[in-house]
Amino acid sequence: MAKRDFYEVLGVSKGASPDEIKKAYRSKAKELHPDRNSDNPNAESQFKEVNEAYDALKDPERKAAYDRFGHAAFEGGMGGGGARAAQGDFASAFSDVFDDLFGDFMGGRSGGGGRQRATRGSDLRYNLRVSLEDAYNGLQKAINVPTSVSCSTCSGSGAEGGAEPSMCPTCSGMGKVRAQQGFFTVERTCPTCSGMGQIIQNPCGTCGGAGRVEKDRSLSVNIPAGVETGTRIRLAGEGEAGLRGGPAGDLYIFIEVEEHPLFVRDGQNLFCLVPVSMTAAALGGDIDVPTIDGGRSRVKVPGGSQSGRQMRLRSKGMPGLRGGGHGDMFIELAVETPVNLTGKQKELLREFERLGENNNPESSSFFSKVKSFWDGMKS
Repeated sequence: MAKRDFYEVLGVSKGASPDEIKKAYRSKAKELHPDRNSDNPNAESQFKEVNEAYDALKDPERKAAYDRFGHAAFEGGMGGGGARAAQGDFASAFSDVFDDLFGDFMGGRSGGGGRQRATRGSDLRYNLRVSLEDAYNGLQKAINVPTSVSCSTCSGSGAEGGAEPSMCPTCSGMGKVRAQQGFFTVERTCPTCSGMGQIIQNPCGTCGGAGRVEKDRSLSVNIPAGVETGTRIRLAGEGEAGLRGGPAGDLYIFIEVEEHPLFVRDGQNLFCLVPVSMTAAALGGDIDVPTIDGGRSRVKVPGGSQSGRQMRLRSKGMPGLRGGGHGDMFIELAVETPVNLTGKQKELLREFERLGENNNPESSSFFSKVKSFWDGMKS
């Protein structure tokens, strides 16, 4: 049976670019892989046909020979690669696609395929507790962060005297080595340079060749007004120093706002529980309440106020983190029952109870409902 045209096998035109050919091969290889086509008896032969076509067209010299002589270019020794083409060189072809599909998971490629010689430093996290007053006003806070900084002795290069590292002889600067294992090409990190692609002949005595040393850093952090628990502040380039001169990571400040003895926060609003005497709640009057800015506000308590009654002080809450004004402050009354009464006080309260017939509307309403409930049960 005559062989099909390789371009037809891959579904590309004769003028297709190398990237187009590779893309077409990847698509066909996935589509026709025997493991995914167990119900197709021709899948294996079609799969080999696709690999043979790609092996012939991926190399510019072999592609030029095929364009000129067709299949005869690889038969009878013409072109010097007949046997290799006849077998399809599946391992070589699939290795290219394996690189393309899984290269990022195996460490990526840089330029000509080698690992990056300088590695970015890690990001750091710092947990910072602030008071509610500081969250209201904002502040400039000095913190000490244990981190890695660039070695001043070797200027971050990792080599004694700042000398340039040399190319790793094992991987030729690639940072990884390949080994053929049957059907597949397996890639692993170079054991000589640990994936760096370079080796240092004379490591710096201060940092041991890492290009960085452990040190506490003192930083001044600007905490904006309006922060709340969970707010994250990013300081670019203030994280761990990069390995062998690589860029530094970032520092993330995570804010935790401490609980306050007077105020409870809900977003931009504040809540304050204010106890009032039974007399003040009954007769009404003015009370002074604290505000988060350190001041005080006078609030008028209406006569006959009950526990749980709320009053709003507009714009006395927390500021918005990105502007937008202030929230409100809510005053919640807690009517306090008097304790430690004298004999005279008790007598006055009993007299008040005897004289007061309509002073407790909620109690009257409740016990009226109770009476109706009991009467209903009896009947």
